[in-house]
Amino acid sequence: MKYSLLDLAPVPEGSDTAQALRNTGELAQKAEGWGYHRYWLAEHHNMPGIASAATSVLIGHVAGLTRAMRIGAGGIMLPNHAPLAVAEQFGTLATLYPDRIDLGLGRAPGGDMAVMRALRLRQDAGDRFPEDVAELLGYFGPETPDAPVAAHPGQGTQVPVWILGSSLYGAQVAAHFGLPYAFASHFAPAALEQAIAVYRQRFQPSGRLERPYVMIAANVFAADTDAEGLRLRTTMQQAFYNLRLGRPGKLPHPVDRIEEVVPASAMAGLDEALRISAAGAPETVARQLAQIADAYQPDEMILTGQIHDHAARLRSFEIAAEAMQSLEREQAA
Repeated sequence: MKYSLLDLAPVPEGSDTAQALRNTGELAQKAEGWGYHRYWLAEHHNMPGIASAATSVLIGHVAGLTRAMRIGAGGIMLPNHAPLAVAEQFGTLATLYPDRIDLGLGRAPGGDMAVMRALRLRQDAGDRFPEDVAELLGYFGPETPDAPVAAHPGQGTQVPVWILGSSLYGAQVAAHFGLPYAFASHFAPAALEQAIAVYRQRFQPSGRLERPYVMIAANVFAADTDAEGLRLRTTMQQAFYNLRLGRPGKLPHPVDRIEEVVPASAMAGLDEALRISAAGAPETVARQLAQIADAYQPDEMILTGQIHDHAARLRSFEIAAEAMQSLEREQAA
């Protein structure tokens, strides 16, 4: 089972966007050495703690810093963009970095109503998602002489396209088009089991994919001890709580007692939203990741984790890679 990394280019409290982007470059280079199969960046807007809003630009930067690891979008929020523009951007990336670029597509706007207005989006912008996916796939396909519009670059690149989701809708779209499916279980796991089942049952083989392929996301907060791993997790708990209150900000410092920051009334909801997680010492993280893999039987896992300190974040993903390598060896035995 392959393992990959999802990076939001976090901007911690006390730091700035320039440092966050440098951190992303360093993490990508180290992740390649640790055996991560792909490195994805995500489109979010109006978020002071996330520096990956111009996702295709950052993908190009990261691809230039690495050698062979797949680099992609996890994802591009398609309602925000004309399919032709996305095809040209990712066709350019695929031409510059052949056989290395992935394009994950989401249906959400990546922001609130104010963001939608700033992006000039209608409230029903996501309603055309299947049609926009079909149009985009066409731009990546072979030359069609009578087509009124073609993507240059883009045409003939056959950029691998994924459908992202956290509900049954994305599962059905992925199955219909015969595309790989990535589930956002790192923050919205409620429909995880049902969505995987629907996708696998309804999957229609395509020229791009012969059999279903599922990737699930898991948070990882790994450290030398269980106590330190749990402390690292408090950063994401605070960030998620602040987001639910409508006050997104930079990535908070970890705290020793999360109950002093997040009220008990909110903790149950946070625990449910972040339950697809592994936190603790290396052996604890390895056991928890193995349990997640056993429970859902994904074809691939993509690991993420909002950690304030860059050095601790690097160490967490290094420990996670070691855990996934151990799991691979067990599966092969």
